[in-house]
Amino acid sequence: MRLSSSQIEAIKQETEHCFGVQVNTRLSALRDGDDQRGFTLIELIMVMVIVGILAVFAAPRFFDVNVFKSRGFADQVQATLRYAQKEAIAQHRNVCVTITSSTISLTIANASGAASACGPNLALPTGGNSISAPPGSGITLALAPAAPATFNFDALGKPYDALGTTPSTVQKSIAVSGATNNIFMEAETGYVHSP
Repeated sequence: MRLSSSQIEAIKQETEHCFGVQVNTRLSALRDGDDQRGFTLIELIMVMVIVGILAVFAAPRFFDVNVFKSRGFADQVQATLRYAQKEAIAQHRNVCVTITSSTISLTIANASGAASACGPNLALPTGGNSISAPPGSGITLALAPAAPATFNFDALGKPYDALGTTPSTVQKSIAVSGATNNIFMEAETGYVHSP
């Protein structure tokens, strides 16, 4: 809001009348025609500091492709394990999962039953029966507990360490190198999730 000279004088007189003190404040900046625009030196320095901090901490993460690849592969691993469990329930048959350091493969039993061994490959929705880490990325899988690297889901979706045995009593954890969160598979229900 711009004030004219007469308005500024009226404000001065009113202030002197109310407080009994002479006003020495500078109100001339509020007059019409005093357009001063720009940035102060402090504002410019603060912007430069913020840009510098972003350049140091955020920029390297955007240029590291392996971070994106490992997170994408971790999502694929989790989706594949969920698919294996859901197929075991839907087809009422065992689905075997084989984990190596860089791949996960799925096979399915020929017949229903607790002791039915896995035979033919289980096709994934994306094609094939396995997923692999991106070549040349150095991404690896680690299953905890490490032994056995093969387990199966029964017709109820529960994980078993071996065919015809009791259900797994230990929560399994799958770590994908470079990904921030592990993938967990609950022992009682087979629920696959990451925190």
